[in-house]
Amino acid sequence: MNFNILEEKLFDYGSGGYYLVESFLLELLRIEAVSSGSELITEERNSKSRFDAYAPNGLAGINQPLAIEIVHSISPNKVNSIVNWHKKFIRSENEALLIISMREIKSSSYFEKLSSNFKEKVFFWGKDEIQGLIKKHQAEATKLVNTLFSIRFKQAISRSSDDWKEQRNEVIKEVAYHYSSGRFSMMLGAGVSSSAGLPDWDTLLNSLFVSMLTDDGLGEKKTENDQISSIVRRLREIDGPSALMLARYLRKGLSSGSSEEQSKFIESVTNQLYALRNKRFSINSPLIKSIASLCTPSRTGARVRSVLTYNFDDLLERELLERGLSFKSIFEEIDLAGPEDLPIYHVHGFLPEDRTNYPNIDQSTLAFSEEGYHQIYGEAYHWSNLIQLNSLKETACLMVGLSLTDPNLRRLLEISAKSLDKPKHFAFLKRIDYEEFAKEGGKSVVNASATTIRTFLERHHSLNEEVMRELGVNIIWYESYDEIPRILKDIGKNI
Repeated sequence: MNFNILEEKLFDYGSGGYYLVESFLLELLRIEAVSSGSELITEERNSKSRFDAYAPNGLAGINQPLAIEIVHSISPNKVNSIVNWHKKFIRSENEALLIISMREIKSSSYFEKLSSNFKEKVFFWGKDEIQGLIKKHQAEATKLVNTLFSIRFKQAISRSSDDWKEQRNEVIKEVAYHYSSGRFSMMLGAGVSSSAGLPDWDTLLNSLFVSMLTDDGLGEKKTENDQISSIVRRLREIDGPSALMLARYLRKGLSSGSSEEQSKFIESVTNQLYALRNKRFSINSPLIKSIASLCTPSRTGARVRSVLTYNFDDLLERELLERGLSFKSIFEEIDLAGPEDLPIYHVHGFLPEDRTNYPNIDQSTLAFSEEGYHQIYGEAYHWSNLIQLNSLKETACLMVGLSLTDPNLRRLLEISAKSLDKPKHFAFLKRIDYEEFAKEGGKSVVNASATTIRTFLERHHSLNEEVMRELGVNIIWYESYDEIPRILKDIGKNI
């Protein structure tokens, strides 16, 4: 069997193909370790490791503890980065590092010279060494190829979630490492705005629908407005149009296309957005404050290169303004941030409560409705797509308040992941609690044993990690929303 043929075949699967090749190599290394009476511990079963595998007794003639990292290709900068990362997680003084490249190492002598500059012992393997292992274990390698998808699946679900909080601590350290480098961006979603009491998407749409109907004289009293709200909720339950489709319907109802009526539509959305804010929540929520704290430059300079927000509101801008920080809200292609300004990109549009503070605000592309979203999604070179893709490629991104279900964002993540050896982005996602899943009002709602349910949830979380990993994203699990501000503070403290 030829490794080149296997690699070409699997890379047709996009970023997922890379991880299939990685799974093949890990299993091949495990076979080699077992054949010599040794052991190979993969990252999935060893939360303290931030490398692909660890051979405590060495491997294939390397007779010392060995951290193993598999990469798509190799370069001097990448080697430096991996070695520096190894220094942070080294277990013992005599631990060595093995870097395995799927691509050919053109100049092995150069890397041998490079490794001599490091205190640690660094070994390099390329395709020749991989092909040598395949030849040595020909029968087992062929069997691996034929069952590769099932192997990858088993690797994902075998990951123990008992110590997920300990694993999260390691991920937080990794976020802090990227944050300290200054090649770091933040991507903010609806959860950030909700923390300050702003309405969710459905509430805003229902309110706008009521506003449209009452403007036509169908409701003149508060009781009638309440009745209309009830009718709308029921209509959506029965008819079930998507949020984007309903937004298109609203836009047609509130604006027929003239500039005056377009302004009326924008004004209606803006008024409802801020009028519906739940005043029980502080407009400067702990989450917004913690995000602003990370955006605050230190004595050595700014850590956050840019903020990309999918929200329409200006709540982060208000918090930064109160702190006296310099920023630039960018909502159209021609906008540029100054050298001292933190750029805040409103990639789906911008609806500040006081529009007079922002010249050219009418030029903002509003992805509120289906047609607005299609404009952004359909134009590969739309400025907002380029900004998102550039941030994903050039920086490590921390995603807060995003569900990661948006098709356009997932498409951009897929594109950027093709150039990644390891996930370098991070996203907060809520972990499903057993009680929340299995019971409602104290009564069981799932006809299965507690053991079966818990096993299912463990595998569900592991598979979610695997799916996000293929998109270049590490998950930071949380159980309650108030954990997120504390974790953000820890990121700032860990640098």
